[in-house]
Amino acid sequence: MTEALIVIDAQESFRQRDNWQAVSNPDIVARIDQLVTRARSRGDLVVWVLHTEPHTGTVFDPALGFVRPLEGLAPLEDEPVLRKTVHNAFTTTNLAHLLTSAGILDLTVCGVRTEQCCETTARLASDLGYRVTFAIDATATTPIEHPDAPACRGIEEILADPTTLSTQDIVARTVYALSGRFADVRTVAEVLAGDA
Repeated sequence: MTEALIVIDAQESFRQRDNWQAVSNPDIVARIDQLVTRARSRGDLVVWVLHTEPHTGTVFDPALGFVRPLEGLAPLEDEPVLRKTVHNAFTTTNLAHLLTSAGILDLTVCGVRTEQCCETTARLASDLGYRVTFAIDATATTPIEHPDAPACRGIEEILADPTTLSTQDIVARTVYALSGRFADVRTVAEVLAGDA
């Protein structure tokens, strides 16, 4: 085994936010499940990473019960489930140790917040020497408000604001930023076709 699938922050916490109704990829669970099924059938390592913010009272506070995989995704008993408190999946977890111990050289990254935790993990993984595949359509994100936008607006107002960064623009920017630098950006279909 030299490959691992890293499933980042594909967790119920995000469904609790109003902006989830504008998510870029409503089929995220099905796409991730395709990659999980592939990895398991090949005997690859599947690592689940969940973002936590203990004692904050937010949807990422484990005490509220939302820090668990999205409905339809279920880690097997022998698959590591790591909990992180920063954007990348390495810094506050033992991910690097797990990968080194298993002899992993190649990573496929998928999950929630295309441009945030997924992209940050891919960049760091590349810098650590891993060959990274970024499964772009097995990631999801939500619109990003302009830094100077008023607080506490509803999703309709956010989407109507021309200064809001659309999910299409976020995904496109991630493709440009990662391709040829930090990762091989592929669709799930392209990843699966590579096994044919």
